[in-house]
Amino acid sequence: MGKIGFIGCGNMGGTLAKAAAKTGHSVLLSDYDQNKLNTVAKELNATASTNEEIVTTCDLIFLGVKPQVLANVLEPLKNAVKNRKDHFCLVSMAAGVTLERLKELLGGDYPAIRIMPNTPAAVESGMILYCKNDKATDSDVGLFLDSMKKAGICEALDEMLFDAGTAVSGCGPAFCYMFIEALADGGVKAGLSKETALKLAAGTVLGAGKMVRDTGIDPEALKTNVCSKGGSTIEGVKSLDADDLNGIIQKAVTASFNRTRELGKN
Repeated sequence: MGKIGFIGCGNMGGTLAKAAAKTGHSVLLSDYDQNKLNTVAKELNATASTNEEIVTTCDLIFLGVKPQVLANVLEPLKNAVKNRKDHFCLVSMAAGVTLERLKELLGGDYPAIRIMPNTPAAVESGMILYCKNDKATDSDVGLFLDSMKKAGICEALDEMLFDAGTAVSGCGPAFCYMFIEALADGGVKAGLSKETALKLAAGTVLGAGKMVRDTGIDPEALKTNVCSKGGSTIEGVKSLDADDLNGIIQKAVTASFNRTRELGKN
């Protein structure tokens, strides 16, 4: 079992800390909000700690702070990181911040893994993209993967594609929630209760996603299989095509992609 620290235990940091705690690893937490820190630490049976203690004692150091404040968080920790004699690995989840940029912010070349998790990790169904620098060892990656096995699926991705991946899996849940809400609202309009409509909509999206992931069949073919000639589904599909649903979603992904790149320049 490793000793794993989380600097920042907000929504995503707290979610991944919870996943790590479920695997039996020793978890240390720090956060600028002391009340939140104490609450999360108690909930996870983890240790409320400090940024400096985490960077000087933990095997994996998760940086769970927003990209806009990452530089300010790391600045006072540079010497503590530099003076470590034993092996450790940083895990950054700051959107848009490259491994090279992380190196610049710390003023040194240390073992590091870059990740992009998403919110379904809270129900053990997340998609966590990751890549590493040449200082990170296979053991570092193994510890990281083991610590995240209760968060969902970890997918290695070339860092050159990280911003694109972030726009799809990192931002995508919000788009999916909007679709579920709209699908349920349509059901309510047709006569269902909101509770029933949401249950049907969420279950349908969950099942459709599993069909794509588990069968490997192209979504276009799966869509065609649902559309009987002259049936109900094809009429709905024609309506979505007329309103350019595909173009609308692509535009949203592109907007998120561009913003991710901007965040990485800060």
